[in-house]
Amino acid sequence: MKAQVGDRIIVESNQLNVGKRVGVITGIQHDDGSPPYWVNWLDNDHEALYVPGPDCHLESAGRAR
Repeated sequence: MKAQVGDRIIVESNQLNVGKRVGVITGIQHDDGSPPYWVNWLDNDHEALYVPGPDCHLESAGRAR
């Protein structure tokens, strides 16, 4: 996974009645765009360092809704 600041990270849930979580990448740790990322989570406006798992995907800032 390679990201840029401004991309959205979407975490899909495999649990019933639990929606997806969306955050905006505000910082990257490596020049090549690899994790971990600083993410501002939109559901609670909390920023945290995050290492994406297999249930995540990126939405490019150019394609963001």
